Formats: sequence, C-alpha cells, structure tokens
Amino acid sequence: MQFASTRGKAPEVGFSAALAQGLAPDGGLYVPQQWPAVALASLPDASDLAGIAAPFIGGFAAGDPLESEVDAIVHEAFNFPAPLLPLDADGRLAVLELFHGPTAAFKDFGARFLAACLTRIRRGHSRPLRILVATSGDTGGAVAAAFHRQPGIEVVVLFPKGLVSPTQQQQLTCWGDNISSLAVQGTFDDCQRLVKEAFLDPQMRAEAELSSANSINLGRLLPQAMYYAATSLDIWRRYGEKASFIIPSGNLGNSVACLWAQRMGLPIGEIVLAHNANRTVVDYLQTGELRPRPSVATLASAMDVGSPSNLERMTALYPDARQLGTALSAVSISDAQISARITHDYSARGQVWCPHTATAAEAYEQLSAERRASGRWVLVATAHPAKFREIVEPLIGQPVAVPENLQRLFELPSQFTEIPATLAALRSAMQQG
Repeated sequence: MQFASTRGKAPEVGFSAALAQGLAPDGGLYVPQQWPAVALASLPDASDLAGIAAPFIGGFAAGDPLESEVDAIVHEAFNFPAPLLPLDADGRLAVLELFHGPTAAFKDFGARFLAACLTRIRRGHSRPLRILVATSGDTGGAVAAAFHRQPGIEVVVLFPKGLVSPTQQQQLTCWGDNISSLAVQGTFDDCQRLVKEAFLDPQMRAEAELSSANSINLGRLLPQAMYYAATSLDIWRRYGEKASFIIPSGNLGNSVACLWAQRMGLPIGEIVLAHNANRTVVDYLQTGELRPRPSVATLASAMDVGSPSNLERMTALYPDARQLGTALSAVSISDAQISARITHDYSARGQVWCPHTATAAEAYEQLSAERRASGRWVLVATAHPAKFREIVEPLIGQPVAVPENLQRLFELPSQFTEIPATLAALRSAMQQG
C-alpha cells in the first residue's frame, strides 16, 4: 500500500513513512492510493472496535514493517468505549459518545493510535523525534497525554492564547517532561501555519526529525474512521438501514474520516457537517468558490478554523464543490443557536451537550421532517461537557460532573511559554526548550 501527496509533487511512501513524516515534502497531505477490501460479514460485534479496526488498518499497512503489529496497536489504542446511545424510542436518533478516553475528547482515538505506531517505528533510532501539534482545544491535550514520557519523542503543543477554554488550557499545559506548550499570540490558523512552515524550514529539520500529530497526519484519520465503521455496521445489523452522521466540524479531520469509512464500503448514508460561525466549507458548497478567511472566535472553540487543512483530502476525493456536495452537506450554527440548543436539550431530553456537540444537535433540528424520517441519524458527541463548564453550567443551571480523568489533570501545575506568531519565535522557543 502506498500513500501520495494531495499536491502530487512528492514521492509515494509506505504506511510507516507517511505516519512518521506527517506532512508530505511538497506541503500536501498523504492519501491512500487504494482502499482495502474487507468482508463486512466477517467483522466482529460493533462493540469490539479493535477487532473491527484490525483488518481495515491492516490493509492500509500491507507490505509495511508495522503490518504484523497492527492488531497489538489497535488493542493498545482502543481500550475505552465509544457507546451509541438512543435518543428516542425507536432509535431513529442516537448519539455516538466519543469522549470516554483519557482526555474526554474524540481526539484520544487518533492520538493514542499514532503514539502506539510511532513508538514502534522509532525503535532503535538514536535521533529524537519532535512532534509539532497545533490545537484549537482538544487535539493538544490528547496528543500530550498519549506521548507523555514516551522515550525519544518530544512534543511541542501550539495553542492560540486566550482562545481555548480554561479547562482545555489546563489540559494543554499540565504535562512537563517531554511536552512543551506554547501560547501563540494569534488564532488557531496561525498555529497551524507555523507547524506547516516549520516542516518546510531547513534549519528546524536539521535540528530534529519532525512529525505532526494534527489531523494532517494520516495516523490520526485512519483510527477515527474506525468508530464510523463500527457504528454504521452496528446500525446496519440491527435495522438493515444505513447510518447518517451529523459531525461537529472544524479542521475537517473527523469529517474526512467519515468519508473514508464510506469509501471503504461501510453502510453510511448522509453526512452532514455542523460548523460554527466559521463558514468556509458552508460557503464553498453554496457558491463553488473556496475563500479561506481568518477564523472567528465562538463558543465551540475547537472548531474555530477559517482555513481547514483537510479540505485538501476532501477535494482529492471530490475535486470541486458540486461533486463534494453530492457526498455531504454543511450548515453553520451561531453562538445563539448553540446556547439555545444546550438549554433546550437539557430541559427536554436531560442531555448535557458540550458546545461542539450542540452544533450537531441543532443541525439535526434544522433538517426537514422528511430527511429526519428517512434515515437513522447519529449525532457525533466530540467532547465531554465538563471541558466547557464555564459555558455549559450557566445555560443549564446545574454543575457539570467532572470525570475522574479530567479532575486528575486539574491538580497538576500549568506551565507554558508565550510567543508571537512567527517562525523565528517558534524556532527560538524550541531551541530553548
């Protein structure tokens, strides 16, 4: 199995090389050159996420040194549940809870898988690997947790100063040891730009081997595709119907993962992307014109992305807006709608949503009655509401219970360095770190 750059100006590489490099040398993102065929009838029960993931990911790793270790990797990474819970009597609406991992966000799936892969790839290497990760909230915490104290690997987390929740910032800055945290004077887009510039900078590449743990890394997307595989298979076996997903969307990694699961032959129907006020994808689908723009700060801060990287992977499958629009749709949800949905669904359903999951819940309510009745709909819950207590608690008038894994992190000291949004500042911070 080989992987090519979305920009077509870099050599094709195997599975391990694509994961270790993160970004292709031409600045593009790695995409598979073929899709593994797996007999769906042969797959285990949907609750066995690792058992479902092993043959799919094993197909992507075919011919690679990691191929023989895929089963051990997925069992190591996917050691927490992703429950599908009904929200109505007949199960036509359900929620997929992806926040039961170590940092209470869906990013734990990809981060733990990537860590399990890279620690194996790095066996016998004397030169350290430096992982750069830009985060709008959840990614950095998940990556830090997955790689904390892993020998021979350093992690540099870049987050936008003042634009993540206090709970998220604590998760990004409480680690120490081999984890360095940088508060960038700018937006998430500035953090993402710095990571890409670092990969193309000869001096920084000479100082250390660089890789990324953002959703630009193939090793983040493939494991995320697996919970869509398991969930769609579960619904197909129960009801004989395809699952349709509503996905809170920012940098589009989670959305591409669902598209890839569909491309692998899983029984997936409609895909709806729920964006906040950052309308780049919504406007692209409506007008056919791609206009990245500075990100706008919203209540759903982890989705505050004005120039989503993974749109390159989407257009690798669907080259223009018209074709992409046949595969998915997208809506924009305002802060006022997010707040109202959190309040309403707590009162009406007893559900406590984080602001990101609330965008999906609101997007569902905006579907026509005909669309809702025609499918089995799944809201993708991407983070535990305790990560956004400052927003959620005033809206529901109740304290949000904090999971034990988050409470433990609150008790650790926070440490970070503030830098301007320049490559020179990033270079200096890493030399000092």
